[in-house]
Amino acid sequence: MIDQEVFALDFDAYLARVAALTDDVLIPAEQAMVEAGAVPDHVLDALARNGLFAVSIPRRLGGLEWTMTQQARLTMEFTRASCVYRSRFSTVIGLCSQAILDHGTDEQREGLLPKMAAGEHVTAFALTEPGAGSDAASLTTTAGRVDGGWVIDGRKRYITNAHWADELVVFARTGEAADGAASVSAFLVPRNTEGVTTRLPSRMNGHAEAPVAEIELTGVRVDDSALLGGRTGTGFKAALRGINHARLHVAATCVGQATRMLEETSRHLSDREQFGAPLADLGAVQADLGRCFADLEAARALTMEAARAFDSGAVPRHRIAAAKLFASEMAGRVADCCVQLLGGEGIVGDHPVPRMWRDVRALRIYEGSSPVHERNLGRAVVRQVGMDGTLPDTYRVTRGPVVDA
Repeated sequence: MIDQEVFALDFDAYLARVAALTDDVLIPAEQAMVEAGAVPDHVLDALARNGLFAVSIPRRLGGLEWTMTQQARLTMEFTRASCVYRSRFSTVIGLCSQAILDHGTDEQREGLLPKMAAGEHVTAFALTEPGAGSDAASLTTTAGRVDGGWVIDGRKRYITNAHWADELVVFARTGEAADGAASVSAFLVPRNTEGVTTRLPSRMNGHAEAPVAEIELTGVRVDDSALLGGRTGTGFKAALRGINHARLHVAATCVGQATRMLEETSRHLSDREQFGAPLADLGAVQADLGRCFADLEAARALTMEAARAFDSGAVPRHRIAAAKLFASEMAGRVADCCVQLLGGEGIVGDHPVPRMWRDVRALRIYEGSSPVHERNLGRAVVRQVGMDGTLPDTYRVTRGPVVDA
């Protein structure tokens, strides 16, 4: 449940509250989280009470309804702490809530979103399969029509929050479209439905305290009210709405993570002496830090510009993809450089940077891997320039009349 005073805060006051939460609760709890192998209950409670599950959900449905620009700033703030915390509410504020908000029925929105905003109803976005990751059109999970409902069969993989979710947003084939392509629909499936089984992996390389899960769906029966929006064939549209939102949040997460790693590393370099002076005084070290900072600020600017474009109207999907691609690659470069600058502390002991180094590696895979974004952006460039001579999602000055020489 969200503390009621949160609803009265303007954005700047709320951002300051989240900054205090990050410094006073989230960062201090990181080591306890690592030792327990899970996010502590008091942290989950603090996330809910401070409204982190509600940032993208409309006020009329119990949320805080911050703009995408504001959400990006918030994400950059709370992801100075471990990005494992963010994963516990990321599917609620991004993938699932946005699909339900834009494509659900009134009953689905009003029945689910207030509980999700309060942190009382966790949702997971069940799209990826063993044979359908970046190629989502290849998914094989099916939903067959029966009297008064549907029967779902299939398998999902790498699903964030699936093992403790209250509700799964399951994407399944429901036939073929007129052009012969798969007709994909989304279904709202309570995790405790008979035939639903979730399994955690034996090992995670990063994000170990909030592992993804596999889902088995065997003869899962749901009624007609489970079909998102009450219509078949809208699954891909619903998925893309959530995915574009989530990609921007991942880009902002990369900025927050790189900020923390660079700060932690700089403190270490100022405190540690070699050759009679702090390591931070060495020119080669300063060059590394300067390059990392420039990279970080470029990612911050690109992410914020994509967020502002998002708020202006149409979703700038190519700019969002570019921001996610650049920011996630940036976080990897900064992490690698920081581990190198830490020396032995980068590979031995409990320093937060090597743990974050492992965690940010996954961000180059989440919400579309880097090679897929590079390919898709390249295709978009060729296609758009071929159509009208401009790059995708770019600002262009409208030409005036021809001026005589």
